[in-house]
Amino acid sequence: MNRQALTRKRTLGAYTVCVLALAALAGCGGGGDAGSSSSSGSVVQSGSVPPPTISGTPSTQVTAGQAYSFTPTASGPSGTTLSFSIQNMPSWATFSIATGALTGTPSTSTSGSFANIVISVSDGQQSASLSPFSITVASAPPPPPPTTGSVALDWTAPTTNTNGTALTDLSGFIINYGTSASDMAQTVAISSASATSYTVQGLAAGTWYFEVFAVASDGTQSAASNVVSTTIS
Repeated sequence: MNRQALTRKRTLGAYTVCVLALAALAGCGGGGDAGSSSSSGSVVQSGSVPPPTISGTPSTQVTAGQAYSFTPTASGPSGTTLSFSIQNMPSWATFSIATGALTGTPSTSTSGSFANIVISVSDGQQSASLSPFSITVASAPPPPPPTTGSVALDWTAPTTNTNGTALTDLSGFIINYGTSASDMAQTVAISSASATSYTVQGLAAGTWYFEVFAVASDGTQSAASNVVSTTIS
């Protein structure tokens, strides 16, 4: 009786221990599953790569004939290589896929608006874009009229010939002028013996040189006067 009771007690004891062991294993197993799930979530979070960023404010207007340039600022996680792309690039512009620079000089024929331009950056996996923008090409203003000026010349008419005799057949004067003292190729003929002044008009900006000759009725010319100069600005 006592032996059977002892055997049963041992059996119960062994059974009880086994149940406790299973419960402990089940608890550890459950804890292990929960720990694995939590670790897996942590790995996903720590291993995720943030997307690249891009920023900048492009100019939205340029005048025909003037240079346009815009380069965005972009960054990405360490170790990634960034490349750029563009949508709806203006016909007059060029684009760098390495830097994202949009450059060009529009001509008068390309005046108008170029809309919905989008510049993007990518690290090969993810991308980011600037907000769409437009560039308006304004017509170049007409060039200003060329600067012109006038020069008033005056002289004293000769009264004698080179041999000292009286000059009685003076018929007029010739004015030579130009932008070089050694090349005064432009000429004005004045057919009045009594003229002592003349205004040369329509001279472009720059320095001009002048000389005057007296002319006799038979076509004989005097020696040139002294050369004078003035600057039109």
